[in-house]
Amino acid sequence: SFFTGKPFETTAIMNAAIANIIVSILLCKRYEYNDPTFIRLLNLISENIRLAGSPSVTLYNMFPALGFLSGGRKTVLKNWDELYAFIQATFIKHLKELDVNDQRSFIDAFLIQQQEEKKRNQSNGFFHNENLKVVVGNLFAAGMETTSTTLRWGLLLMMKYPEIQKKVQEEMTKVIGSAQPRIEHRAKLPYTDAVIHEVQRFANIAPTTLPHATTADVTLGGYFIPKGTYIVPLLYSVLYDESKWEKPFEFYPEHFLDSEGKFVKTDAFLPFSAGRRVCAGETLARMELFLFFASLLQRFTFQPAPGMSKEDLDLDPGVGSTLSPIPFQFCALPRS
Repeated sequence: SFFTGKPFETTAIMNAAIANIIVSILLCKRYEYNDPTFIRLLNLISENIRLAGSPSVTLYNMFPALGFLSGGRKTVLKNWDELYAFIQATFIKHLKELDVNDQRSFIDAFLIQQQEEKKRNQSNGFFHNENLKVVVGNLFAAGMETTSTTLRWGLLLMMKYPEIQKKVQEEMTKVIGSAQPRIEHRAKLPYTDAVIHEVQRFANIAPTTLPHATTADVTLGGYFIPKGTYIVPLLYSVLYDESKWEKPFEFYPEHFLDSEGKFVKTDAFLPFSAGRRVCAGETLARMELFLFFASLLQRFTFQPAPGMSKEDLDLDPGVGSTLSPIPFQFCALPRS
């Protein structure tokens, strides 16, 4: 009803819905979608993610001496300053209302830990305000954009492959009917689960994941890597590995199903990276992806805007530090 049957573009509303979940964890509140502060925060993060993958910022990262050429870099830094100022003002407000016996949010828990360390006169160097600002900023950005982008790929792929969309809907009708999808339903919906996994594999939204650095000298595969070396893992090489996937360059949910249609895990599914520095939000993201995707497909059938066919839908990603679909208009038809 929000768009009264007209075609619409989903980036802003999807970002807002996902961001409110991370906001409820960090700040213990939710924003109305038309709240100007909320809209500003979402725009700051979206602009930074787009600019971080732009040619000018990429060039600066490779050749810092060329910084004077990069207007994008200045905008990114200005946006972070604005985001940090908002976070700073928010946790000053939290400090005033802090109740040790009623911890409402991540910021509360952090500030209480900070106070306890002060009382005991011992600090492990983590619980200081600068760190709180950066951690909250990172969780805000990472907790919104990646999940929202993956869901938008999911809707685009359902329109590109309507027969797959139909199979998901048939499975849900048969197994849960009109019941509100819950996390425990995932195990009973193997085809839906396989489709969500395949969206993550195929969309490959973080092909180089995030850069890391070695904390000690290490020898790997015969190569010596000194301490402090900048490492960029290539997740693309695993998610599209021709020795691991039957049809790596096609959208093929059967990658995650056995011959009886049961869901199967595979070691090459690494969209969240791997090891000790794996994505901290993996569990939350997997829950969000399932609940949003299942709820949307249970209630709506997604189709290209009038005058467009599924062949017109472009699967090439736009520019950014994550690979998001190029914005597209579509229609959501309510299912009875």
